Amino acid sequence: MRLGLRTKAGARVHGQMKLARLLESPESELERRVVALEAGALFGRLLESGVVVKQTPEHVRFASRRFAGRALRTMSEGLPELADGNGDLAKLMQSIGQEDFSSVFLGDDGKTDAQRAKLCGITTADARRLREFVDKLYVQSEFEAPAPQALKDPTFSALAGIAIEDGKPVLAFFHREIWDKRYLINDERRRDLALDLPARDAKRAESLLRELEYIDQRKTTLYRVLEAVLETQADYLVSGAAERRVPLTQKALSDRLDISPSVLNRLIANKSVELPWGLEASLSVFVPSRKSLLRDQLHDLALARPELSDEGLRAEIKGKHGVELSRRSITQYRKELGVGAVNRRKTKRRLA
Repeated sequence: MRLGLRTKAGARVHGQMKLARLLESPESELERRVVALEAGALFGRLLESGVVVKQTPEHVRFASRRFAGRALRTMSEGLPELADGNGDLAKLMQSIGQEDFSSVFLGDDGKTDAQRAKLCGITTADARRLREFVDKLYVQSEFEAPAPQALKDPTFSALAGIAIEDGKPVLAFFHREIWDKRYLINDERRRDLALDLPARDAKRAESLLRELEYIDQRKTTLYRVLEAVLETQADYLVSGAAERRVPLTQKALSDRLDISPSVLNRLIANKSVELPWGLEASLSVFVPSRKSLLRDQLHDLALARPELSDEGLRAEIKGKHGVELSRRSITQYRKELGVGAVNRRKTKRRLA
C-alpha cells in the first residue's frame, strides 16, 4: 500500500513539473511540440477513435509579428518610454515605420548615428536617442559569449499583438498552431481505449492525453489572464498614455481569476505582447505595482524638470498624483532609476 501511495504521489509531482515547464515554455517551443505531437501515429489513433476531438475556438484572431527584435533584456521597470505610446520615442518610431526601424536600428551592421539618421530621414540627435533606447532594451549574443554567434531566442516570448477596434483593445495571436484549436477528451472512450490497447501502448496513450490536457490548461489560463489585463488596462491601451495604467498586483490578479499566484507568475514571467503603437513589452507592463508606477512618474518628471530638487520632485508628485512620499523615498527611487541629482541633470541637459 505504501509503495502504491508513493507511486501515485510521484506521478502527481511529475505531472506538476511537466505543467510548470509548459507554463514557462516560449510560444515557439510549444508550437514545435504541438506540431510534433499531432504528426505522431498515436495522436492520429486518438483522433480516429474519438478519444480526442479538435475544436476550433470562437473569436480567436491571428496576426503576423511586425518585427522580431533581439532578446529583450528588461521590462518596463525603469524604462517608462517602453510603455508610453504618447512619448516622443514612440511617435518617432511610428514616423519612421516598423520596417525601417527594424532594419536600421535592430540590426548589427555598424552604422553610425549619422548614417541611421540619413536612412530614416530624422536628425542625428534623434537617431542617437533611438539607438541609446535600443541599447537599453536589447543585447547581442556576442556580448554574452567569448565568440560571435547567432542571436539568441527572445528572452520574452511574444504571444500576440494588441490593436484598437471600436475604441477597445483586441488580441491577435502570433502562433496559429497553438491557438487555432482546443483538445476535447472523451473520458468514456478514453477508458475503452485503455482496455483495448496493450499495457505499454495504453501507458503511452495516457501520457499523451495528459500532455494535451496540460497544453489546453495552459492556453485557457493564459487567455483568461490576457483578457483580464486588457480589460483592466483598457484606458492605457486606447490612450497610449503610460500614466493611465492602474495598479494591478499579481496577487490581486490571481485572486480575481482564482488561480495560484505561482501559476500566474510562471505564465507571465517570460511572455510579451506587441502594444498598439508597435513596441514589444513584457506582460509585467500590465500588472504594475504602485511602486513601479510611481517610479515611472518620477522618471518622466525628473527628466522633464531637471531644475527640481528631490524636495521639488516630492512636491510635484504630490500635486500631480496626490501621493505623499518622503524625500528619502524620492532619493531612493531616483537612484534606482539611474536618474542623477538636480545639478547633474541640469548639466546633462545643457550638453545635450
